[in-house]
Amino acid sequence: MAQYFSILLVMLTLATGLVWALDRYRWAPKRRSQLADAEAAAGGTLEGPERDKLLAQPGWVENSAGVFPVIAAVMILRSFLFEPFQIPSGSMMPTLLVGDFVLVQKFAYGLKDPVFAKKVIATGEPKRGDVFVFKDPRDPKIDLIKRVVGLPGDKIVYRNKHLYVQPACKGQQPCPALAEVASVDEGLGAFFIGNYPLDNRLETLGDVKHHILQAPGIPDRVGEYYRQPGQRAGQWLVPAGHYFAMGDNRDNSADSRFWGFVPEENLVGKAVFIWMSFNMDRGPDSWLPSWVPTGVRFGRIGPIK
Repeated sequence: MAQYFSILLVMLTLATGLVWALDRYRWAPKRRSQLADAEAAAGGTLEGPERDKLLAQPGWVENSAGVFPVIAAVMILRSFLFEPFQIPSGSMMPTLLVGDFVLVQKFAYGLKDPVFAKKVIATGEPKRGDVFVFKDPRDPKIDLIKRVVGLPGDKIVYRNKHLYVQPACKGQQPCPALAEVASVDEGLGAFFIGNYPLDNRLETLGDVKHHILQAPGIPDRVGEYYRQPGQRAGQWLVPAGHYFAMGDNRDNSADSRFWGFVPEENLVGKAVFIWMSFNMDRGPDSWLPSWVPTGVRFGRIGPIK
């Protein structure tokens, strides 16, 4: 849907821009020439309604030329700078909640053309710990938001709710060893899956400290993990040009553990700021639709960690 909207936005920009250019450089000079001819025939300057009638733009031209700067600004902003994204699920709790609206920095991982989404200018690459938006490798029409855990060449192990990372060896000696990602228990009870209280932990992933949730009473779904050829269950080697993504709500996230890696060409951008947050806890007995917010969480507005 987002891609179709981008194409529609480009088409509208081109169409209204063409009308604006034709009016500025062809039709408006022609109207002024007609006014000059009329004034010459009348032997003097025309004023009032008669002059206005000769110089007036047709309604459709006026409307198209008027909206062109607005549509062009929206296209530039959305395609190259920032795009809004609504959090659709609880897979990134507690960092992001259902009802959060975030800004995605489109230029963080390269500038792409708005139609074919091909990178035209390299500006940066994902870093471990980034919260990023990308096209679902299984269905590119869907955007997902997760956290970057593995970079190209990394070895990732997830076993018994413990995350291990061995960074890619890039010529240094000795090569980095496989090490557990450090996390500190901050207690149970603030979040639940059904009746299961979740363990809230502060994890240090690269240079980023952030909270994750785990369900101590729910076993890992190892049988559902993506089995990479040549690797054991729960172990992955990130290919070149790909990334390993995980949700912060570790036992309630369909991520790279289950469907594999995120190709570089699927990257949309880096989530950087929560600009609005709504409570979306309307009960089934409410006469209003479930998508109508029940309140605003002003305290959640701010940078994403």
